[in-house]
Amino acid sequence: MKIEQIYTGCLAQGAYYIESNGEVAIIDPLRETQSYIDQATKNNAKITYIFETHFHADFVSGHLDLAKNTGATIVFGPTAQPDFDAHIATDNETFQLGNITITALHTPGHTLESTTYLLKDENGKEVAIFSGDTLFIGDVGRPDLAQKLDSELTQDKLAGMLYDSLRHKIMPLPDHITVYPAHGAGSACGKNMSKETFDSLGNQKKVNYALNPAMTKEEFVTELTSGLMPPPFYFPENVLLNKLGYESLDVVRERASKALSVEEFIQIAEETSALILDVRNPQTFAEGFIPNSINIGIGGQFAPWVGTLITDIKQPILLVAEEGKEQEAITRLSRVGYDHTIGYLNHGFGAWLEAEKDFDEIVSISPEEFVELVDETDLKVLDVRKPGEFNAGHVKDAISAPLDFINESMKAIDPEETYLVHCAGGYRSMIFASILRARGFENLIDVSGGFGKIKEVDGVQLVEATPCSAN
Repeated sequence: MKIEQIYTGCLAQGAYYIESNGEVAIIDPLRETQSYIDQATKNNAKITYIFETHFHADFVSGHLDLAKNTGATIVFGPTAQPDFDAHIATDNETFQLGNITITALHTPGHTLESTTYLLKDENGKEVAIFSGDTLFIGDVGRPDLAQKLDSELTQDKLAGMLYDSLRHKIMPLPDHITVYPAHGAGSACGKNMSKETFDSLGNQKKVNYALNPAMTKEEFVTELTSGLMPPPFYFPENVLLNKLGYESLDVVRERASKALSVEEFIQIAEETSALILDVRNPQTFAEGFIPNSINIGIGGQFAPWVGTLITDIKQPILLVAEEGKEQEAITRLSRVGYDHTIGYLNHGFGAWLEAEKDFDEIVSISPEEFVELVDETDLKVLDVRKPGEFNAGHVKDAISAPLDFINESMKAIDPEETYLVHCAGGYRSMIFASILRARGFENLIDVSGGFGKIKEVDGVQLVEATPCSAN
């Protein structure tokens, strides 16, 4: 028996390859599926099952392409109603995979169809659970996503279901089994996930607040539903793609893989409503970029920020990337359902400079220069981190202007004033500055290195987090 976690850091997502006696199951596959097929072929094995823990909101799963190319059966949990051929498991239904078994445990709460898969070895001993978004390491799935698609559901009702699922299906399982979740830290599907990507169930019973046996259902619901950030705009759209179907990734890639000359790029930009998305490193972008383009660097949490800030999943996109990174950008956009890239600038921004076209710049300063300006001028500071990060500590007199809520944040900004903009490490601040520059705000100065470097500078004045009251 072989279990392999295939973890994709930029999505904070875990897919799983399980093999026994020449048969393979894939759990929660990414949209690009060839690597699973290649691995099975290398091992002289056949992919027979594709298990989905639920209709995912934060990425487009590869179940359709994988089933089409392998003949494997797609399996969803009870109550799922996909618009394509799939096996809808009953609660406690068992599937044979080589010498091992996988049992579907219906665990609603994150969504109605959410299902945990229990793996037993050839001797019938429980080995692992693949818990999807039902149970994370250190957390559980948020209960407010499914209600976006069903007006009769409430987050309190779903949270109550999740409480019951954990108490009746997960916690009775033996402590020695391994918990393999669908996500880790950085995913918007939970509030406070651990950086660890798997753990023993026994340890989770000790450290995960949601598995505290003394917690009442009412306390659980209150805890789970408090402090939830609004989900990214693309979440409901991804659920529908996973439920109703989508174009093959090969078709999406072919459409997007058009290398455009500078003149072709300009013509298409003028004739369409395409967004120019520059995916280069933030500091490289600052030195020069195509006017009205926005920067979301491929080196950071690219897909979640695309999904948060580009609110129309069908938005036509023109790409500017480092040479050789175009296909990576196209693939990573498609992972979250942004399938309407219509081409990229051939030879990247260098071709734009070579053609002697006009370009914009954003001033970016060091943390030391930032502290000096704060001390010697009356320039205002915009902190674009999340509210929780801001509350944990910030530069004195800084204004909280979270990137997550940029349309609200920009209302507090006077386009005639100059602002110093920082985040935690320099990634989000450049996104913020580029979007506002495209909207006509020309007086934003980026701070490279962000708050992480600012607080290391001698003389900087900080407001520390207020300690909790002992009472």
